[in-house]
Amino acid sequence: MELNRRSLLLLLLLLPSLLALILLASSAAAAADGHDDDDSIVARFQRYLRINTAQPSPDYAQSTDFLLSEAKSLALEGRAVEFVPGKPVVLLRWPGSDPSLPSVLLNSHTDVQPAEDGKWSHPPFAARADAEGRIYARGSQDMKCVGMQYLEAIRRLKRSGFAPLRDVYLSFVPDEEIGGHDGAAKLAESDELRAMNVGIVLDEGLASPTEYYRAFYGERCPWWLVIKATGAPGHGAKLYDNTAMENLLKSIESVRRFRASQFDLVKAGLKAEGEVTSVNMVFLKAGTPSPTGFVMNLQPSEAEAGFDVRVPPTADPKALMTRIAEEWAPISRNMTFEFKQKVSPHDALGNPILTATDSSNPWWALLEEAVKKANGKLGSPEIFPASTDARYFRDLGLPAIGFSPMANTPVLLHDHNEFLSKTEYLRGIEIYESIIKAYASHAGPPGDGGSKDEL
Repeated sequence: MELNRRSLLLLLLLLPSLLALILLASSAAAAADGHDDDDSIVARFQRYLRINTAQPSPDYAQSTDFLLSEAKSLALEGRAVEFVPGKPVVLLRWPGSDPSLPSVLLNSHTDVQPAEDGKWSHPPFAARADAEGRIYARGSQDMKCVGMQYLEAIRRLKRSGFAPLRDVYLSFVPDEEIGGHDGAAKLAESDELRAMNVGIVLDEGLASPTEYYRAFYGERCPWWLVIKATGAPGHGAKLYDNTAMENLLKSIESVRRFRASQFDLVKAGLKAEGEVTSVNMVFLKAGTPSPTGFVMNLQPSEAEAGFDVRVPPTADPKALMTRIAEEWAPISRNMTFEFKQKVSPHDALGNPILTATDSSNPWWALLEEAVKKANGKLGSPEIFPASTDARYFRDLGLPAIGFSPMANTPVLLHDHNEFLSKTEYLRGIEIYESIIKAYASHAGPPGDGGSKDEL
């Protein structure tokens, strides 16, 4: 009996070590078979998230080294190009068997928004996973997830023996969070892009709180508007007509009414968020400063306010300009306005800048079918409510689709406690595997919608 007890005790002591050896052997077997376990895949994502590429001082050197190292592990051609010093664009290529065909470009940006550490439940660059498998990190949704999902999907396709017909390019660009002017904009106008012979671009989308993935065929364009009012200064106790503050307040009220009318359309379900013109006041500057704050008995001679206006391609820009000039900042009230940024939602011919979602665009049909093949559900096409780098490619006349496969996930880009669950991240890789395979094996001429699966 004593011997049996000792044997049992010894077995219990050795059990953790035996389990560890079993797990190690299992991981080794998976690696020998050319497959990674989920933990290894997620760990690579976490390593990318831990590189602090937050504006205004992103660590592009470290992110570039990481991406080129991943490219090397996948036997992809890789290089970094600096159109602007210190702001590398990482370009990767998976050669196809027929490089004469227009290529597939998978774009993502490496920079992220800054984060207020004290307002997060987990450090924003620790990429920790909680007990429910949610990975908390800045960039987990916007959009380091997508960049890594591209790479992991290609890893799976290569291991399955799939060989692309078309060239597949990946671009990791800087500075999207501050407008993309030194990143995607420079790439779009470069000889490098012309040499790629791009036929379709995939870029970022948004998370979906439902089971349906969201896909975007256009986006609202930023009009960053500053309205300024002037008037004679006067004693703080006297009533004047047309003071700077009074005139600016009239304009703010006019803007508020317009904003409410647009918001009502969304609340009533008559239009989606991306289909209305949004206006939000982002600053108000007025008053005469003093060592203790502001002079209280002096009416200021100038006052100004800033507005972030987002204009959809379906809007009438001329009508909006008339509204600004006649209602929001009329000369008759001693008012002027200027744009800090003004991006046209229409092309040079006055046509809305949109990617077709009908039979004229085979890439859209291929996306729908690929998502379906991967047992995913795709919602109705949408206009992106903000701005992405996709606009620089659409400006060239290229079809560009915004798509980030994150279902059953709250939209948390730029928010505190941004997270993505391990389950949705891994599921997104399967979705991209299906999409990249469909795009890279599409053999028909533009417009026919045909495809060829290479098994």
